[in-house]
Order: sequence, then C-alpha cells, then structure tokens
Amino acid sequence: MTSHPFYKLIHIDEYSAMPKYQQLVNSIIKAIATEKLNIDDPLPSINELSFEFEISRDSVEKAYKHLKKTGIIGSFPGKGYYVKNTNVDKIIKIFLLFNKLSAHKKIIYESLANKLGDAATIDMYVYNNNFTLFKKLLLNCKEDYDYYIIMPHFLEGSENAHKFINTIPKDKLILLDKIIPRVTGNFRAVYENFEKDIYRSLEQALPRLSKYHALNIIFPEYTYYPSEIITGFTAFCQEYAFNYNIISDIKKVPLARGEVYINLLEDDLVTLIEKSLEENLVIGEDIGIISYNETSIKKVLLNGITTISTDFQMLGEKTAELILSQAIKQVEVNFYLNLRNSL
Repeated sequence: MTSHPFYKLIHIDEYSAMPKYQQLVNSIIKAIATEKLNIDDPLPSINELSFEFEISRDSVEKAYKHLKKTGIIGSFPGKGYYVKNTNVDKIIKIFLLFNKLSAHKKIIYESLANKLGDAATIDMYVYNNNFTLFKKLLLNCKEDYDYYIIMPHFLEGSENAHKFINTIPKDKLILLDKIIPRVTGNFRAVYENFEKDIYRSLEQALPRLSKYHALNIIFPEYTYYPSEIITGFTAFCQEYAFNYNIISDIKKVPLARGEVYINLLEDDLVTLIEKSLEENLVIGEDIGIISYNETSIKKVLLNGITTISTDFQMLGEKTAELILSQAIKQVEVNFYLNLRNSL
C-alpha cells in the first residue's frame, strides 16, 4: 500500500505501449499543470520510485534526466530532487493513436519524438486495427491534448471512422499515413498515396519486370491494407499489358515460373521463400519477389529482397514539423523502390 502522497499522482500502465519513463514524465508534468505539485516540492529518490512502481532504475533515471533537461525539476547533492519550475503550459501534449505495434511504428515514434525533443510529451495508444477499441480510446480520452495524431487502419468498421474523427477539433487533428474520406474541415495530415505509390514503384521496376509475363499481388481477404493498393496494381498491369492475379492465400497457390509475387505481409514473404525452395525455383531468375516495407533483413536476405516502401522516419519527422511550425497542411510522403536480386 502506497503512503507517500506523491505516489497517488503517478500512473504507470503496464499494458500501455508507451515507455514507462515517458509515462512517469507525463504524470509529473500533469501533476504540476493541475497544481498538485508546486515549486520546491520534494520528489522521491530514483530508488524509491523504482521500488514503489516496480520499474527499472534506468527508466526512472531517464525520466528525471529528461525533466531536469527541460528545467522542470532540479536536484541538490545529498538532498534529492525537487520541483524547480511550474511553467509547463508551453509543453505540447500529444495523443498518438497507432493501429498496431511494429518495427516501422517504432521508427515513426522515435523520429517524431526526437524531432519534437523537449517541446512535447506524447501519450501513445494502440488499437490493434480494432474499430471498437479505436472508438473506445477516442471517447474515453479525458485529457485535453494540443494534438491528436491518428493512424486510421481497420480490419472492419472503417466506414464509420470519420464520425468519431470528426469530433476532434480540426486544428488539433493530424491524420498519419492515410487520409480518411468524409473527414471534414481544414486539418493536418502526413500521408501515403497508396494507389499512386505502387503504380510509380512498378513503373520504376519495368526494366526488371520485362523478363516476367505475369504479376501477382498477395492481398488477404481480411486485412487493414487499403484497397487503393489493388487499384494502383491493376491499373499498372493493364497499362503495361501484364497478366495479373490477386491472391488471397499464397499457401494454397503453386508458384509459377516467369511470374512476380508482391507480398504485403512478412509471413507471406516467408511462405514465398519456403515454397520456392520446395518447388526448386530460383528467386530472381525463375520467379521474382517484391516485398512491401523496407527492413534491414531484406537488404541481405537471399542476397537482397526488392522492396517498395515509404520513408517511415520521414513520416514522423514531417508530422513533428507540422506541430512545431503550426502549419495546417497535408503532406504526401513518397514511396521508394529498392531494387535487389530478388527481381
């Protein structure tokens, strides 16, 4: 049972996607903003906080270092930490809602946080592509944030997403990665043009694609990936006279010589490699592979997997730039083709 009054001001959510040090920083800033902590109020030691909330000493130390760097808390040798400054109104408070956790989301979060630096605190939530949870997180959001960054990708229910997004004041809204139809007003966005991106990426790959007679895209029936990808893929194949197929489950389809396979999911890339080995097909000669989303492993796997990918770091940086400049505009982030031996 906690006894120190300070402990009642701290909220550490074990299930939150946000790093614990950031939760601690946000709790202290909120306590100061609501005048529950005042100038010269003492703070528990690093060891005490670590023990009380069962979090690592490194996490507490990182939180205190951040707060010291921003001038919010101070310390005296031998006496410990204390509240140094209660002027926290200038710190930007951000509600960040991701559809899922992944290595790419980590890149976006870190580039956003690094670009904003000490100017902002970020509360990050994840709704796992579930529209019901998405709605619940928005409706239960009691904090008055300066910005709401929403990444809107759903397995189902997307036709109603605009109704809840439209409840957010437009000067505080930033749509990330995708623009939702019927979101009204003048709002910020940093987004991908999924239809155009795949079309232009395949155009850049034409010299390599010319040795194949058919293109296949593996697009699961139940997915959060935008249908605009299929629109762009189909338009390219029709324009450049490629036979094409849309495959919902690659595990059920035999691979064919002289054809290219485009995967969106990492599991489907593994399946493609496994099947090519089973069927004695050489990747890059007998069949081609193009994989969505650049990762470090794809640079070296099988002497290089060709990828088409957005710049995830730029997604975070451009979002931060909109916040810091207070500019209300919509920024399109381009896709890139990385040609390697798999094509």
